[in-house]
Amino acid sequence: MGDATRDGGTLDGFHIGYLADGVGDEVSDFASEWDDVHFASRFWERQTPDGYRTDLRVHVLRGARLTDLDALRAFLVTYHERDPDEWQLVEFQHDGGPGLTDDAQAFWLAEPGVAVNVLADPEQVGREELLAVACAIVPQPE
Repeated sequence: MGDATRDGGTLDGFHIGYLADGVGDEVSDFASEWDDVHFASRFWERQTPDGYRTDLRVHVLRGARLTDLDALRAFLVTYHERDPDEWQLVEFQHDGGPGLTDDAQAFWLAEPGVAVNVLADPEQVGREELLAVACAIVPQPE
């Protein structure tokens, strides 16, 4: 793992406790809604000769339809326009509960109605580092 002292701050009630090496320093926050699910999003980008490239995205999702991990996966299949039969996911443990991951993203249900989705450019952030980032995202104490 990289520099454990670099964190991503707080996003919609979650502390992003670790950022992988190579993730750009340009940070942008966005709020949006899609199909009755509210997104609070943070993007990390870096400048390239052709403009900017997104290295890492963290989305905190809030919506009544996010009832369990299967419902979250079904929502993300539609949102990310994935073929549900071809999207090969592997389970991982996040804070005592199950999450799902592939080479470019990880997601889990923090509680019914609240989920987190982490997406990385696999050329910048490998699967091990993606999971390190994901597992370091925890609810921010009040």
